[in-house]
Amino acid sequence: MIYIDPPYNTGNNLIYKNDFSQSVKEYAGKSGQFDEEGNALVANPDTNGRFHTDWLNMMYPRIKLAKNLLAEDGVFVCAIDENEFATLSLVIKEIFGESAYEHSYVSVVHNPRGQQGNNFSYVNEYLIFVYPADNKKYLADFPKDTVDARNLRDSGTDSDRTNARNCFYPFFVKDGRITGIGEIPEADFHPAAANLVRSDGTTEVWPLSESGEEKKWRYARQTIESIRDQLEVKPGRSSLQIIFNKSEGTMKSVWANARYDASEYGTKLVQELLGDSGFTYPKSLYAVYDAVTAVVKHCKDAIVLDFFAGSSTTAHAVMKLNMEDGGQRKFIMVQVPEPVNEKTNAYQMGYRTICDIGKERIRKAAARLREENPAAASGCDFGFRDLILDTSNRKDVYYSPAEYEPELFDSAADNIKEDRTPEDLLFQAMLELGVLPSSKLEESTIAGKKVFRVAGGTLTACFDENVTEETIREIAKQKPVYFVMRDSSMASDSVAANFEQIFATYSPDTVRKVL
Repeated sequence: MIYIDPPYNTGNNLIYKNDFSQSVKEYAGKSGQFDEEGNALVANPDTNGRFHTDWLNMMYPRIKLAKNLLAEDGVFVCAIDENEFATLSLVIKEIFGESAYEHSYVSVVHNPRGQQGNNFSYVNEYLIFVYPADNKKYLADFPKDTVDARNLRDSGTDSDRTNARNCFYPFFVKDGRITGIGEIPEADFHPAAANLVRSDGTTEVWPLSESGEEKKWRYARQTIESIRDQLEVKPGRSSLQIIFNKSEGTMKSVWANARYDASEYGTKLVQELLGDSGFTYPKSLYAVYDAVTAVVKHCKDAIVLDFFAGSSTTAHAVMKLNMEDGGQRKFIMVQVPEPVNEKTNAYQMGYRTICDIGKERIRKAAARLREENPAAASGCDFGFRDLILDTSNRKDVYYSPAEYEPELFDSAADNIKEDRTPEDLLFQAMLELGVLPSSKLEESTIAGKKVFRVAGGTLTACFDENVTEETIREIAKQKPVYFVMRDSSMASDSVAANFEQIFATYSPDTVRKVL
């Protein structure tokens, strides 16, 4: 899934054109984003004759790249307000096409108090969902409180246990999730209460009324498995309830939920987590959570990308969903390191870029999720890895072989830039070899040299100086899939000469890469 909440074209937002090969400051200067006195030109005023064009020129290549990044069953979701909803919808249709992809639009009530326009007070913004047309069941779940949800326990006419014996059985619930469904008991078995708590913390939920009468579920035991994915646990007045979301595979086009309020559940939540950082009007966690849930509820190993990360609300939403259903979904947050104004509270609190705010939000959100539900959080991986985009670790080659003079060869003995760390080299190797940047990384020492072991031994690397045959031999004995080291790291010509032979002897299938 790709979810983005881009800067809306309000006339005041920054239209940035980062090309990822220069710093933000360098590119802003060269692209005319500063005036003659060095002041940042951050506005795109609506008096500009290219008002819509400038904003769309920023969005178009990013959405096109998003389409290329999506898996075949991937879903693209974009939040937008009324200013560019119409134009952005057309751009997305042009990029994705109207035959291979379905385009659906949801109105989200995010500002119940309303924001004054010329003639209308705006209470809503939009979500644009784009998903493959040949499989419409990606959106298998839907926001809570926006669907036809009903208590699974029957309460109408003929709702007693005796009216349908096959509809009387227990649900097993633990940590707010259905973990199993019991069998139909003998007729003379009578549960003492609607909720029976076992010694392992599991609760048996029976269809008993508040007064203790034995009722029945709406569906028989032999058919309940077919709608299990549409069931959820919800606390009632005195007992747990099993709720059935009846709208099968469809979402309503209007989402109205008090928790979508961007002020109450966006700004205030960030303030609670980070203090008064001055990060204004982020998305409500629950609006993003419901969008993510709608797409990846049934894909517990999904990857969710947000390349307008801001305060990392999307990461928070993914972690929350993982905690609730035991998923292992990963998030990728991308944010241009836009500097924090020195006059703001955020700067005084130590934040230097928006990225710093987003990273701290992830840490604090993870801590809060652990506090709220320690049992469910115990099995979740809340860790994340912080990577900064940069140029290649290798030095640029300015000369062709014919142009090299003898004195230039000494400068070319090591082709790695002087300011690069072993970790820099490791992560470039990971990307080049297709090893996920989120892979588990372990460090060890072999014959006095630091050795990295990634993804359980898929990749092993050593970038220390004066690496001997002993170190290489011990690494080869571990039989990694890939091994990477620096050419200049080899202790002697003898080590270089024997390098291939050592691996041929102990691990001939290892792919060797020398930088």
